[in-house]
Amino acid sequence: MAKQIKVSLIGNPNTGKTSVFNLLTGLNQQVGNYPGITVEKKEGICKLSRGVKAHILDLPGTYSLNASSLDENVVIELLLNKKDKDFPDVAVVVSDVENLKRNLLLFTQIKDLEIPTILVINMADRMNRKGITLNIEVLEKELNTKIALVSARKKEGIDELKKLIESYALLPKTPCVNALTFAPDYFESLQKTFPNESLYKLWLVITQDVNFRKIDKQNLDITPDFKIKSENELKRLQQKETIKRYQFINNVLKQGLVVDEKAATGTRAKLDRVLTHKFWGYFIFFGILLLIFQAIYDWSSYPMDMIDEGFAWLSEVTKSMLPAGPFVDLITEGIIPGLGGIVIFIPQIAFLFLFISILEESGYMSRVVFLMDRVMRRFGLSGKSVVPLVSGTACAIPAVMATRNIENWKERLITILVVPFTTCAARLPVYLIIITLVIPDEKVGWVFSYQSLTLMFLYFLGFGTAVGSAWMLNKILKIKNKSYFVIEMPGYKVPLFKNVAINVVEKTKAFIFGAGKIILAISIILWVLASFGPNDKFNNAEENITQEYADLSQEEQDHKLASYKLEHSFIGYAGKAIEPIVAPLGYDWKIGIGIISSFAAREVFVGTLATIYSVGSDEEETIKNRMAAEINPKTGGPLFNFASGISLLLFYAFAMQCMSTLAIVKRETNSWKWPMAQLVFMSVLAYTIALIAYQVLK
Repeated sequence: MAKQIKVSLIGNPNTGKTSVFNLLTGLNQQVGNYPGITVEKKEGICKLSRGVKAHILDLPGTYSLNASSLDENVVIELLLNKKDKDFPDVAVVVSDVENLKRNLLLFTQIKDLEIPTILVINMADRMNRKGITLNIEVLEKELNTKIALVSARKKEGIDELKKLIESYALLPKTPCVNALTFAPDYFESLQKTFPNESLYKLWLVITQDVNFRKIDKQNLDITPDFKIKSENELKRLQQKETIKRYQFINNVLKQGLVVDEKAATGTRAKLDRVLTHKFWGYFIFFGILLLIFQAIYDWSSYPMDMIDEGFAWLSEVTKSMLPAGPFVDLITEGIIPGLGGIVIFIPQIAFLFLFISILEESGYMSRVVFLMDRVMRRFGLSGKSVVPLVSGTACAIPAVMATRNIENWKERLITILVVPFTTCAARLPVYLIIITLVIPDEKVGWVFSYQSLTLMFLYFLGFGTAVGSAWMLNKILKIKNKSYFVIEMPGYKVPLFKNVAINVVEKTKAFIFGAGKIILAISIILWVLASFGPNDKFNNAEENITQEYADLSQEEQDHKLASYKLEHSFIGYAGKAIEPIVAPLGYDWKIGIGIISSFAAREVFVGTLATIYSVGSDEEETIKNRMAAEINPKTGGPLFNFASGISLLLFYAFAMQCMSTLAIVKRETNSWKWPMAQLVFMSVLAYTIALIAYQVLK
């Protein structure tokens, strides 16, 4: 068996930790959650020399081991618990060459836990431009460690890092800063009380709410020599610790770091003045969003048409090659169209993740957060709430999880409750196909189309509703709060293609496979309900249609038969039962079935309609064309017209249709009260707005 070294990758946010992780693991990585909590867990395998592999665990970004959020707490819990299966053989601390002083605070804390520690100094390619010179030998001697000088952009230094990881057993474990210097009397007393424990580990356990098995904070006063200090006294000692560490770091950097200020350029400051301008900053941001939405339509139209036609061809070929029977009908009329209804949107979802990844990688997204903080404060939210709201454009689940970095409970609760209003990728398939059906594909000013403007409007509508709801909740929830907004502005950089590609592949794959499981199950159920009926009207359908429409051609009779059987199937009767509820919104019973089934997940709507419209119909016709040809029996016109289309778009803009999001909200709030209130309020609001829109526009 190959030897496996357990490696924890640790670092401040924006140091390029993810880039180093991607270079070490490539696509050989997976994402999950830590047991019992919603913090994301990224891990992967890295091959070293023959017979040796490294299991790389990418820990959440943290500025220090003085935790203020659940993400940071995860790092401390792991580093303090040797019995944890992920406890590292070696810690790799990633730093940024431009912010080495700040990054070294975390390094010295981890080094003092007596864990073999390697220091990675990333972004080495920026040293010449910034006038930075490093004396690696001096830094290694003073920090008592080994250093890997890395440029993730140029893929330099990774081989050296792999060698250091493989020889981790040779790394010294000597602490950088002696804990006794923080407060000698207190720490000497602490050491006497627990002589067999690491002094700095004891200090972290006292000051952090972590699960460290051998120590019970409630029993720390078991000897008269040791006295528990108050919370204020402990905070003063933490401040003293930070001062001592920075004194040590300053002395080290005086010997090992030289910065030539004349060589440094001021491009970043010039860009910030424009991109965070109180007027032009918003104008630029909205312009970028509009270009993104236009690109989503223009670039993805060709692959979407190919996928749509490909699934229609696959269904027809499958039906012609296999013997006729219920099983083949299930495959060709249920499973293939159902999956086709979601796979068709892979190009657009991938492009959305592509643009979001580029904005994050370039450093621009942090400027957006800073810019929008000015708006958020007027609605009772911190600027930190912008991160979940912006990430909600990908998926509400990680967006709700991202609220963990909001320390104030009121702000966090409000953010959790309003995040589902932001337009997530699951709404995108519904928006795109309905917009294509009811909004004309014409250009405005030769650049932007009505369709892309409609899509952007829906995104702004979701964000505006979230902010408006936050303002209401801030008035309703009488919880005292006081908070501060702090965000780091990372340096601008050209996005790394590998990072962007891995992010797009992983997130698109997670979205497609996560939705695919639900769609496959629902497609099978819907096909069964649509292919069988409860009475003789369904069973004798062919005989009845042949007699009634004997004068029609065979093709016209087949269409009449398919429509008649669907209407008198189990799903037809279920749809008819709920039709009086959805009819005022401009929907027929088929759309009603789609809405009900999509309460499992919004993206199921398109797959549901694809399955319903495919039962007994011509498989050479694409899903989009079948939906466009659907006739409203009451008006005789297209079912998907402007009024019903806008009504449907608005319904999905406001409705809470995601069981996974409700489950995450329950876990984050530790109560069913808030997710149930979310579900009821958003459903009633969606129905009311959709009703008004249809009645006004019809």
